[in-house]
Amino acid sequence: MTEITFKTAEIVTAFSSETVGTKVIDKDRFLAILAEAVKNHDPSNDRAEGQHFVMLPPEACQCVSAGVGQRTQNPDDYVARLYRGNVEIFLKRELAAKIKGCACVVYTKEAYLRDPDVLANEAEVEFVNESGATHIIVAPLAFAGPQPQLSPYRFVHNLAGGNREAETYSADEIRAKAKDIKQYADEWCTVAD
Repeated sequence: MTEITFKTAEIVTAFSSETVGTKVIDKDRFLAILAEAVKNHDPSNDRAEGQHFVMLPPEACQCVSAGVGQRTQNPDDYVARLYRGNVEIFLKRELAAKIKGCACVVYTKEAYLRDPDVLANEAEVEFVNESGATHIIVAPLAFAGPQPQLSPYRFVHNLAGGNREAETYSADEIRAKAKDIKQYADEWCTVAD
């Protein structure tokens, strides 16, 4: 098997000192664990070819800070941050929940270059083509509570053509996912530094 090399998608900030959502606090160890998990990933369960949702072993939890915490009614527990072009409200990182699991959304280079959002970004296409990477890290996920859901915004964005996997959803799947996303968002909030 070809050696796995990673680049992060343009939108990924999980490896930065200040970030919104999941934060990778031990990059080298995380990447080593991720490379092994990608090698062992069974792509037959992928909803779209090359778009992997890779569950990571428990030791990966030591490499990350959770991306969510339970909502509170105290306004002092929140911070406003610029996130993907919009100012939004997030729970302070010190209120992040205890991690119960860790996963990563990883695309093969080919799948990433077929993604509608990437196709619309010439600079990102050029960067990935010149990077030599075999895989693109799209979203490290350190979760707590129930299985993490997409944000309501990201779910609608994907349905509107932002992700190839969403093209495979049936109407019943869309309704079920929307219900789960709302229930999750009512209890859990993304954290930020």
